Parts: sequence; C-alpha cells; structure tokens
Amino acid sequence: MRLRHLFLIATLFIAGAAHALSADEVKGIAFGDVEARVTALNKAAADADEKTVAFIQALSDDAVKTRGDKVFVIQGGKALDPLSGAEVPLPPDAEDVINPNYLRSEMDNALAALKLLSKDEATRAAAIKTLTGETDEARLPLIDKAYAVETVPQLKDKLEMMRAAILLGSSDKARRLDAAAQLAGSKNPITKTVLIERLPLETDADVKVALKAALARVEASLAWGDRLGAMFSGISLGSILLLVALGLAITYGLMGVINMAHGELMMIGAYATYVVQGLFQKYLPGAFDWYLLAAVPVAFLASALMGALLERSVIRFLYGRPLETLL
Repeated sequence: MRLRHLFLIATLFIAGAAHALSADEVKGIAFGDVEARVTALNKAAADADEKTVAFIQALSDDAVKTRGDKVFVIQGGKALDPLSGAEVPLPPDAEDVINPNYLRSEMDNALAALKLLSKDEATRAAAIKTLTGETDEARLPLIDKAYAVETVPQLKDKLEMMRAAILLGSSDKARRLDAAAQLAGSKNPITKTVLIERLPLETDADVKVALKAALARVEASLAWGDRLGAMFSGISLGSILLLVALGLAITYGLMGVINMAHGELMMIGAYATYVVQGLFQKYLPGAFDWYLLAAVPVAFLASALMGALLERSVIRFLYGRPLETLL
C-alpha cells in the first residue's frame, strides 16, 4: 500500500502526453448521481494521462474528500490538489466521497483498461483477463489504442476478441456481423456467455442467424474440453477406488486376514447402477421403473470384472511373497 501511495503522489506531479485531466472532469467524477459520474469516468479514461489514472486510483482507494465544489486527494495524511499535485489545506469538515458498488466496478474496469497500455506484458495480460466479457463501448477507444501498439501475438488476438464482443452492440449491422464471425473462433467460455446474452437483444434477422452460428461453433469447441475434463475426472476418481482396493486386498487379503477390497468394488457396482439408471432415463423412459432389474446384474458384472482385472494384473504376482515386502 505504501508503494501505491508513493506512485500516486508521483503521478500527480507528472504531465502526460495524453489529454490532461481538467477541473470539470474531476468534479464530474466526484460529484453527482452514479450514472453521471460513470459517464464522466468513462469519458476521462478514454484519453487519460497519468494524473487521471492517479485520481481514479485514489477514488478506488477511498482517498478522496470534498468540501463544497473542492476536491482533495489524501495521501500520507496530506491533502493534494488532483490537478497540480500541490499540497493544499484540508478543511476540517471535508467529507469522504461515497462510491457505490456499481461505480467501484466501473472504476476497476477503467483502471484495468488503462493498464492495457502498460509496458509490462504480465500487467497487460492481467488487464485483458479482467476486461474479458466487457461490452461497454466506452472502452473501445482504449482497446483500439492498445490493439494498435500490442506486439505479443496472443495478447493481440485476445484484444481483437474483446473488441468484437463490444461491437456486438454496435448500431452498424455490418460491424455486428463481423463481430459475430470473429467470435465464432473463440474458445473462451465468457464468449459463449456474451453471445447468449446478446441473442435475445438482437432485432436483425441476419445478425441473429450469425450469432446462432457463432454460438454453435463456440459450444462445439468448448464441448471437447468438457469431454476431456469429464474423462480425466472419471479416471482420476476411479483410480482412487482401484488403488484403495489394491492396497486393502494386498495388506489384508494376502496376509490371510480378510480381503477388505469389497467396499471399493461395491462403489464401482453402485456407479454402474447409476449409469444404468441414467441410460434408462434417456433412452427408455417408459420402462424406467424396471431399470433395477437390469442394473443389478450390470453392477455385479462390473465389480466382478474389475476384481478379476486387479487379480490378474497385480495380485497374482504377489502370491507367496514375504509379508514384510508386501507391507
């Protein structure tokens, strides 16, 4: 936090090459109703200099006070003028600026958008991740500026997708069609959400068709990831049962006590029953009440086959081994 304060103090004294923060912008962001403040925030952030960034960051940190029409940035127990950075007297009755949650969210997004122009690649990547799914057209000038100067191909592609997501709300039909075509190549789950949210709002038939086609392609791309994830989870969770069954069979069964692997094999049988139930629900709903008759032999067969596989692949090689080596 101390480093952040030093950064804010320093940036208040630096004049950037971009549009300079004005008194009207400071008052517009600090005073008025939430919608008006958000509008002023987005307007200032679209062409921000270091002073603007410092002021927005101070607001986000609850380090801004007001009295009348005067605005003060508080750092290190001192009051600073947000325009000049000079130290000024702080009136004893100065009040904290209240930032509703909606405004805080907009400030966070504005700061993330401004970080798109950072010289640090990791900072730019983090900003892109934060803004993914953003649909506010006020961010478009900054995204365009970042896209023009971005040199990392992966980040440039993500900026292009982000820009396309925003252009889905454009009043120009051609731009919406181009945006839908670009988003069709995305493999990000957030893109799916953006397309789903846009579909009921779209009034043009051609664009609606393009959105549905893009959504179908995105869902097809994500489906492979879902299948692989489900397969990996199944193998991972199933392997736990098999390892436990092997361990109990070896440590108890071969010691002549009792084969304690039956619990895990029962779990395999229970899961086989669940699978049969699901198949009846999907393919034989009319005969669902009879699924148990099919599930019982399937459960026994699955458990028996798995037990035989464990015995033939591992346990049979351990017969006659000294118990000390088994443990």
